[in-house]
Amino acid sequence: MSFGIVAIGESLGEPVEVTDPVIEEYAANEETVRSWGYRRFHRAEDGVLLTDLAVRACEEALKAASADASEVDLVVLAIADFAEYLCWDAAAAVQGRIGAVNAEAMLINQACSSGTIAFDSVAGRFATHPDYRNALIVSANRVCDTYQNRMDSTTTVLSDGAAAALVRRSHERGRWLATEIITDGRYADFFRMDVGGTARPFGTPGAAAPGGLRVRNPLDRLGELLENDARRMLEFVRGFGGNMRVAVDRVCARSGIEPGEIKRFIHLNDNRKAAADIARALGVPLEQLTNDLALDHGHFGAADQLLGLRRLLRAGELRDGDLVALTTLGSGMHWAVTLLRV
Repeated sequence: MSFGIVAIGESLGEPVEVTDPVIEEYAANEETVRSWGYRRFHRAEDGVLLTDLAVRACEEALKAASADASEVDLVVLAIADFAEYLCWDAAAAVQGRIGAVNAEAMLINQACSSGTIAFDSVAGRFATHPDYRNALIVSANRVCDTYQNRMDSTTTVLSDGAAAALVRRSHERGRWLATEIITDGRYADFFRMDVGGTARPFGTPGAAAPGGLRVRNPLDRLGELLENDARRMLEFVRGFGGNMRVAVDRVCARSGIEPGEIKRFIHLNDNRKAAADIARALGVPLEQLTNDLALDHGHFGAADQLLGLRRLLRAGELRDGDLVALTTLGSGMHWAVTLLRV
């Protein structure tokens, strides 16, 4: 299956410098946040919600490609967690708002891996629908401060923003080669919000207690979920880098290339130490990842990879024919790699 990226659009929240007063506003452990190395993040204005960001990014991508929304056959919305409403199809809402009246809509909600996985989903739809020619992959993130603390619910500083790529069958630039996904469901409970689902609906006694409506920091859950078993905790931590390396090796083998041919790894916008650990596991220098971009912008959930790719292309850091790997890991747990040829 051959398709490539015609154009990428984006929509970001306002930039906010990571200063001590801002850290104090969010973080319970200020020293930990400082050690992550983030310089700024993006925060959307009140009233600007996830699908607003997604729609703006789609419109910019369509304009850059000189394409009309009516030409789009598939809209894939990739999100990390929350959209505006429960029991609601955010992908269909985006399709309707941009006027893609002829498009199928698909929602992918597998945490930070969603945007990378989306390429594989498009490949599948193109394979089973020979008449599909154009697809929009849009990844969006909008923090809900009621449920998440930007600096205390993950090991990153969370940002608001979206990126959209118009991809086209048989287009040679930004060509998709393969996607590899590893899932280890033993850790499905590691990232979760305990209140709001059918197990413990909103309004359950105790649900409104301090912190009851918040996503808890995963590191705070590690001992609890793994029963303070040192062996299991070490296995979990080692898996972060080890499974990423396995996924990269597999996607390269499937594509008939050597890992050493990859020019850049466009990784999720993780903190400085975590990115260095991934680089070490991949056997590449940290500079081959996009950690400088990460620290300049914060973590956009599922949108990091498209935003990073757009910036590298605009900065002239990639040449025709370069191989790039979009790499990510996310709750589930999932490790995913999508390989593109620029």
